[in-house]
Amino acid sequence: MPENERPDHQIICRIIEPGSRVLDLGCGDGDLLRFLRDEKNASVQGIELNEKAIYKCVEKGISVFHEDFEEGLCGYPEGSFDYVILNQSMQEAKNLYFVINEALRVGKKVIVGFPNFAFYRARARLFFKGKVPLTKSLPYKWYDTPNLHFLSLTDFVVFCQEENIKIINRYFMKDDKIIKILPNLFALNGIFLIKK
Repeated sequence: MPENERPDHQIICRIIEPGSRVLDLGCGDGDLLRFLRDEKNASVQGIELNEKAIYKCVEKGISVFHEDFEEGLCGYPEGSFDYVILNQSMQEAKNLYFVINEALRVGKKVIVGFPNFAFYRARARLFFKGKVPLTKSLPYKWYDTPNLHFLSLTDFVVFCQEENIKIINRYFMKDDKIIKILPNLFALNGIFLIKK
């Protein structure tokens, strides 16, 4: 596995079984999908709104649709994919409940990755400076952030419990390190493998 690949992409690649059918919601420029195609021989497809990102996907040979995944995935039958990925896009969705349920409908398993808003530096900035947190995983100012939902790792676990969503596995990271102790405090990002 190439070491220059993003740490979250490496973890997602370890999760995906070889030859899987994968749909990435909010796939960006297609780097993750290209990585999964090349490393896992996965059959990959993306959904993206940003036209410049779509052109980059096409240049990489990635099948991508110019759609808004928040409007639903009605064109896809139940269980069409082995994995649906929401990596760094879930917290930007307006109707999060609907998006996750649609992902769980069309995917046998769903991989969700998001920044941890309860990271200790974010907490300290809010507490001591009274300002919205800025970290490596939350680099935006309050007025230009794409994030609509500010959640912690613990918030997501509670959401899954309340919605009867099974967490198969979870990974917590700070840069390229796996965090095992007090992840809600020390991890910048979380990646969860879930299913209904």
